[in-house]
Amino acid sequence: MNYQGVLTKMETEFSQPIQYYLVFENDFINMNQLLNKNITIQFVKYQCLNCGLNEPIYRQGFDKQCFFEVPQAADWIMRPELSKAHIGVEDRDLEFEKRAQLQPHIVYLANSSNVKVGVTRKGQVPTRWIDQGAHEAIEIVEVPNRYLAGVTEVALKDYVADKTNWRKMLKNDIEDVSLIEWRERLKQYIPGEAKAYFIEDNEETQLEFPVYRYPEKPKSLNLKKTLEYSGKLVGVKGQYLIFEDDTVFNVRANEGLVVKITID
Repeated sequence: MNYQGVLTKMETEFSQPIQYYLVFENDFINMNQLLNKNITIQFVKYQCLNCGLNEPIYRQGFDKQCFFEVPQAADWIMRPELSKAHIGVEDRDLEFEKRAQLQPHIVYLANSSNVKVGVTRKGQVPTRWIDQGAHEAIEIVEVPNRYLAGVTEVALKDYVADKTNWRKMLKNDIEDVSLIEWRERLKQYIPGEAKAYFIEDNEETQLEFPVYRYPEKPKSLNLKKTLEYSGKLVGVKGQYLIFEDDTVFNVRANEGLVVKITID
């Protein structure tokens, strides 16, 4: 069976375990159903997620020109504290920025490779945690815009990590900690303008991933260099496909690549 389409990050459904879907223009694949099956992934061409041209992907699924032009790739995406829509200042497209920034945002703690702090739109809970491969997470602050979430995250980064170690996450090299205790420990460091939005009494969310076997020494597949790879799929975690030979493929990092997938 063959499928072909441009890669975008896998869609997910929060269940036990999490369900993963690779969605193409005219079709989709439930990746959970491919576990323990041999699949082949072939690079076909590029397709920028903005202009659709067959130009090398620069970052985030966009070619170089689009990356520096589209509002979806502006600096405030990765650095929420740079958001300015709440004061009416445009970065690339004020209407887009108002829609994206002027809505409830969550500052959270997630445990994937280690406890980290992060920011996401409220509507992206728990999707954001799934994409990071976190096995547990908790909301700690809910604010009305992206800027407030960003400055809160910056303040807390002095006391807790803000990055995931992808190798540890994929190896399932984790330790269970009390995120409720972490929440209480960090409360004092929340900036004054966000203190009123602290969440006092919620519980941790537990996440279960569809993985039969974790890699001992994960090695990342670079499809742009390898062009074709075949292997037995043994797990999906975060936005990674995990194969029996310890190869891992980050779907989100390869957005904008058109691939052909063959299922044996």
